[in-house]
Formats: sequence, C-alpha cells, structure tokens
Amino acid sequence: MSTSPGTETGTGNDTSAGTYVYGITAGSHSALPSFAEELRGVGDPARPVRVLTAGVLAAIVSDAPEKLRPKRKDLLAHQHVLEEAGSAGCVLPMRFGSVAPDDDAVTAVLTERAEHYKERLEALEGKVEYNVKASHDEEAVLHRVLAENPELRAFTEANRRAGGGSYEERVRLGEMVVGAVKAREAEDAVDVRQALEPSAVAVSVGADSTGWLANVSFLVARDSAELFITATEQLRKARPYLELRVNGPLPPYSFVEPGPAEPAGTGAEQRRTWD
Repeated sequence: MSTSPGTETGTGNDTSAGTYVYGITAGSHSALPSFAEELRGVGDPARPVRVLTAGVLAAIVSDAPEKLRPKRKDLLAHQHVLEEAGSAGCVLPMRFGSVAPDDDAVTAVLTERAEHYKERLEALEGKVEYNVKASHDEEAVLHRVLAENPELRAFTEANRRAGGGSYEERVRLGEMVVGAVKAREAEDAVDVRQALEPSAVAVSVGADSTGWLANVSFLVARDSAELFITATEQLRKARPYLELRVNGPLPPYSFVEPGPAEPAGTGAEQRRTWD
C-alpha cells in the first residue's frame, strides 16, 4: 500500500538505504504537518523528517543513511524526533536503527498491524517509561549478609582468629559469601519491582546484564510521575545498600512490543529490519 496522496511530506527515498522509522502515531496527530519543516533526523547531513500515512495511522520516517552507526549525534537525533512528536500526542517509539526497505514496506506494515498499533496507541496515551537499574554497594551488602547469616558471621570470625584459616577454609568462606550475596541479589531484585510496581501502570523486565541485579522498566501515567519518583526515593532510603539508577521520562520503548522492529544480524551497525 502506498502513501495516501496529499498526506505525505518530504521528498521520499532517494537512496537504496531504505526508510528509517522513528515511530508510529495516529494520522490525526496535531503536529504532523510541521515535521517536514522543523525536524531533522539521523544521518550526515541530517535527513529531513517525513510522514507516511496508511488509514488512520502514520509513521514518522526519514531516508536512511547508507552506513548507520550508533553515534551520539544520531542517537540524540532519534531521541529528539520522538520527544518533539511525543510532546503533542502519543507516539509508539521504534528502537534506534529501525529500517524498512522503502516507504511502501512501511505503509504495508501499518496496514497489516493496524489493530495492534491502534490498541497500543490507546493504551500508551498519556504515559511514559521509567527504567530502573539496581546494583549493590559492595561493602554495604557484605555487612548486610554477614548480619543476616549467623553461620557465615561465625565462620568469618573463626577464620580471622586463626590468621585467615587454611586454604580450604578460605575457599569455603569465599563460596559462602558469594552464595549469600547472590541470594540477596535475587531477593532485592524482587523487592525493587514490588516497591515500585504500585506506582506504575505496567512493568517490563529487561534482559539480564552484568553489573545490575535488576533492570526493570515501568509504564507510568504522566500525571503520576511525581509519585513514582517519590517511591524510588523511599526505596533508596529503606535500602541504603542498593544503588538505583532511574532514567526517564522516556518514550515507552519497552511497551510497544510485540512490534515489527527486530534485530537484524549483529555487529556495530545496529540496524533493524521492518518485518
């Protein structure tokens, strides 16, 4: 399905790199007509932003650069387009690097997945994402696991009195400490979610990553954002051995899926295909 006459702005594709997709929104989005005049997207030089429509939906796009890399300039450009579009209406954000073969492929997906996108737009209206990552302060959590585990505390004290103990005893002590810390990490990951979930509309647990015991995204109503931030501060005070990194408000990336943007291959390009 091609773009509806009179509703597309911009110049269309002039390279073989495809169509870069920033997000999906309703065709009635009040700010759409001004995009081509005011916004520039990824690439060097920055590509003009255009709008493609199919039925009641619209995709915010630009021509895709031939060699797309996750450079800071392009990451910021992607984010800026979404922020500007999202300031005047709900936008389903695509991940950086979402590329379709051409404009027709974009409008075909809008048509094919129209019900899904309309449902997501309705569900995400007036909401933003906060991503919370939690880790342990190493020294503080060691004190905590020792305080909570009499056997570990007694074994540690016995080793200290024995000048550090034998090699086997030191190995055993290290294994006990690692096990206790891992158990505490698992418990605290649950606690982080349970403490913040009441202030959110929905929760999406992110992939495990080194260095974090919890990586959770929360969908929060804009008018409840202050309550959510307050909840994170209360969590910090209640668990001083936790280090929390709160990132937001963000476009609701984690709540668009299942969507059409999936990783395509590996390597530095970070390109995604529009299926």
